[in-house]
Amino acid sequence: MNNLIMSIVFASDNETKLNELTIHRTTASLPFCGRYRFIDFTLSNLVNSNITTIGIVTRSNYSSLTDHLRMGRDWDLNRKNSGIAIFSPYSSNTSRSMFKGKIEAMYGILDYMERASEEYVIVTNSNIASNIDFEDVYKQHVSNGADITMLTYTSHPTSSKRVIVDKDFTGKVTGVRLTSNASEEQCEVGLNIYLIKKNLLMSLITDSYERGNLDFEKNIIQQKADTLSIYCYHVDGYAAIIDDVKSYYTESMRILEPAVRNDLFYRYGKIFTKVKDSVPTRYRESAEVKNSLIADGCDIAGKVENSILFRGVVVEEGAVISNSIVMENGHIMKYSELKYTITDKDVTVTEDKTISGSQNYPVVIVKNKVV
Repeated sequence: MNNLIMSIVFASDNETKLNELTIHRTTASLPFCGRYRFIDFTLSNLVNSNITTIGIVTRSNYSSLTDHLRMGRDWDLNRKNSGIAIFSPYSSNTSRSMFKGKIEAMYGILDYMERASEEYVIVTNSNIASNIDFEDVYKQHVSNGADITMLTYTSHPTSSKRVIVDKDFTGKVTGVRLTSNASEEQCEVGLNIYLIKKNLLMSLITDSYERGNLDFEKNIIQQKADTLSIYCYHVDGYAAIIDDVKSYYTESMRILEPAVRNDLFYRYGKIFTKVKDSVPTRYRESAEVKNSLIADGCDIAGKVENSILFRGVVVEEGAVISNSIVMENGHIMKYSELKYTITDKDVTVTEDKTISGSQNYPVVIVKNKVV
C-alpha cells in the first residue's frame, strides 16, 4: 500500500480521564505493558501495513512523546520522503489557542494533507491497544465501495462518549450514537479509527469547520451516517480503548494472559518501541515471581505476583508487590507492600509501608513521589 494511504494520529483526546497518569505527559506517551508506550501500537500497525506518511497532532505535555519518537527511527520512519511530522496544538488557528476538537485540528493541517501524494487517510487516536492489518481494512473498504470505514469491536461501553454502532448484515452502518454513561450491555463499539478518501475528508473537515462544528465523531460520523456510505470493519482480536485509570489498570492486567499478550504483540506483526540498552533483570536468591511481566534492568529480591514491572525497578528483600503496576525506576523498599496500585516513574516507597487499592479503584502514585 506504499503511496496509497497516509495517517493522522491524535496524541491525546481532550476527553481522557487518565488524570494523574497524564499530568506530566500526553496520552500517546503513557507507558504500557512494561516497556512500551501507547503510540507504539498505532505506529507499529501503520508501519507493518506499509503506511509511512504519518502526521501526529499533539495537544499538551508532548516533550516526552518527541523524546520517545526520536523522529521515528525505531519504526524505520526517519526518512527523507514521508516519515513522521509532528504538529503542535497551536498550529490549528490564527488565535494561537489550543484546538478545541479534531475538526479544528485537521482544518489547521489541510495543507499538509493536500501536499501528501497518498489518496486515502487513516484518522486514529493513540490510546488504542490492538494489532491491526490496515491492508485488509483497505481491501474491505474498496470492496464495499464505502465512503468511510470505521473500525469496531464487540465490548460494553466502559465510559462516556463511546461510539455505539448499529449495522446491517453487510456491515453497513445504519445508526450511530454516543454514550453518556458506562453500560454493561454488549454492543459494537467504535475504536475511533477511520479510513476515508483524502479528498472527501478534506471536504468534510472544511464544511464542518466553517459551520462552527468541532467534534469529528458527533458532527461527521454521527450526523452524516444517513447520507454517507459508512461501513464497519470488525476487529475480532484483542482491542481496547484506554482513556481512564480503571481501563488502564484492567487492560494492563489482561496482558498477563498469554493468549491476549500473543494476540496484541504478534497477530499481524511485531510491536516496536524505542530501544534502550539496559542490562538483564537480576533475580536474587530471595526473589519470588509469579504470573508477572518484568522488563529489563530490574533488581528483584522480594515477592512479585500478578504484576507488571517496567525497566529499572528495584524490589528489596521482604517487599511484596501484588496485582500492581510499577513504572520505570520504581524503588520498593524492605517490608513494604503494594496491592492494586499503580506507581508512576521514579516513585520510591520507603520501608514498611502498605499501599492498597482495589480492582475497581487502584491507587495511583504520581511521578517522582516518595511515600
